[in-house]
Amino acid sequence: MNPVLTIVLLWLAFGTSHIVLSSLWLRGRLVAALGEKGFLGLYSLISLAAFVPLVGFYFAHKHQGLLLWTPGLGSGGRSLMFVAMAIAFVMLVSGILTPSPSSLTLSASASTDPPGKKPKGIQKLTRHAVFMGTGIFGAVHLVPNGYATDVAFFAGFPIFVLLGAIHQDRRKLHPTDSDYRAFYAVTPLLPFTGRETLQGIKELDWRAVVLGLLLAFLVRHYHAAWFA
Repeated sequence: MNPVLTIVLLWLAFGTSHIVLSSLWLRGRLVAALGEKGFLGLYSLISLAAFVPLVGFYFAHKHQGLLLWTPGLGSGGRSLMFVAMAIAFVMLVSGILTPSPSSLTLSASASTDPPGKKPKGIQKLTRHAVFMGTGIFGAVHLVPNGYATDVAFFAGFPIFVLLGAIHQDRRKLHPTDSDYRAFYAVTPLLPFTGRETLQGIKELDWRAVVLGLLLAFLVRHYHAAWFA
């Protein structure tokens, strides 16, 4: 089978498994049968079963197929890419340290304690920090990787992120939950598009900023050795 088509099909399997398992009609039944921890274990297992072959197949077929573009990156372009990746890492760590009410593992009431608590820090930048950090990662890697298999793989990240974030919002908005609806109303989907972006940057958890930057420098330093 064509490597590009295989990567697309693997992305479809990964994305579909996420959306189906977390859908309202199936998630409730699985939680009732397995318990919350059992459901999360099954969800994680199926996710890995789809994502690991996707990554493995890509690395076995990277830089193959039609060359769609050849970026002429100078030192300035590489610096901009590093800045974007640093932002992505900070968002990822911030989203883990400050889980959003949109998270699969948290209910709106559990993550807005006390009820009605206003968003703070990363949540003012985007209500889907982990998703959006992952999307930035994929978008940045599209720039220097112009072969068809590279594009199919890295474009999958922002596409999956947008569809997954919208699905999470719809799932959380479906029940009557005033806390999440209030959270949704004052937080942006896309990063840095909200009215309180500057305030959110000021309120970022310093631990997330430090750890995110350290991870960015670490990956940048060992990138050639790990991913060449």
